[in-house]
Amino acid sequence: MTAQPEPSDSAVVQADRPYLDVRDLKVTFGTDDGDVRAVNGLSFSLQRGRTLGIVGESGSGKSAASLAIMGLQRGRRTTVSGEIWLDGENLVSDSAERVRSLRGREMAMIFQDPLSAMHPYFRIGDQIIEAYRVHHDVSKKAAKTRAVELLDRVGIPDARRRVDSYPHEFSGGMRQRAMIAMALSCDPSLLIADEPTTALDVTVQAQILDLLNDLQKEFNSAIVMITHDLGVVAEISDEVLVMYAGNAVEHGTVQEIFSAPQHPYTWGLLSSITRLDRTRADRLRAVPGNPPSLIAVPAGCPFHPRCQYANLAGPATRTERPTLETVAPGHRVACHLPVEARVRIFREEVAPSL
Repeated sequence: MTAQPEPSDSAVVQADRPYLDVRDLKVTFGTDDGDVRAVNGLSFSLQRGRTLGIVGESGSGKSAASLAIMGLQRGRRTTVSGEIWLDGENLVSDSAERVRSLRGREMAMIFQDPLSAMHPYFRIGDQIIEAYRVHHDVSKKAAKTRAVELLDRVGIPDARRRVDSYPHEFSGGMRQRAMIAMALSCDPSLLIADEPTTALDVTVQAQILDLLNDLQKEFNSAIVMITHDLGVVAEISDEVLVMYAGNAVEHGTVQEIFSAPQHPYTWGLLSSITRLDRTRADRLRAVPGNPPSLIAVPAGCPFHPRCQYANLAGPATRTERPTLETVAPGHRVACHLPVEARVRIFREEVAPSL
């Protein structure tokens, strides 16, 4: 176990220190075709009681980063470097056994497809019981009582009977609720939700988001919400991190990202979602082109081959990778375009079409 260095006034530092602090995280997968740089220098922090929404297209590195935080990316051909501080402890330098002991108790994950994440041959209750008893020295009877309480808390009707059901006997929304119950069995302080509302109808989506919001208020947990749905982000998040090709390209409060975004990729994401509060005169606009191969990420800004404003940024956009720069309190952007140009383009060209 590695302790995070602290100045002498440790009480003040601990009060201000984020619960989750990711620094220069890199995740690389070795393949026969070359190294896949799934995450390439990601940094962010999150306090307890706050929700961070991570958005981006498929292949942007969202899930790879979350699995690295959970310690589920370790393998013979996988390399994880950088620092992942969880409550002052660096998970990257910790042993696999130590990270395993924290998983479930201090941090937990809601996976995208609960039908695949749950074992089909074991009852729902047995799987929650096992997750609870790993970290608590209690009888199976006491653990089953806990499982019933959790299922009831997440809104499973007739939880005392349904605790003995198999995953395939639950609907999609009920399986997602059962997955949340399993993740919350040990009251973790960090909850990572990877596309928790995918393939659910809008009514069930709203119920799941309300459930996560209520549980966060109850446990004061930090939540990382991974999604491609900006509507979900607007509903539940305090901050938004926009990822592209394994990099963070914009990070700010949800108000800043939705009202004054400054990265062309963020503009593209916002232009591709529907609006119910106004009438659109034209069709939704997709981001042109395709995400790059993570084996051969373009030099310079990874987004420049798809950026219609790359010619305004000068030659650096093709040779130098931009770093996150602060443009307003709590708002950082990685873009070679001058700030004045970004503000003008958004105000005159992008905002009117959103």
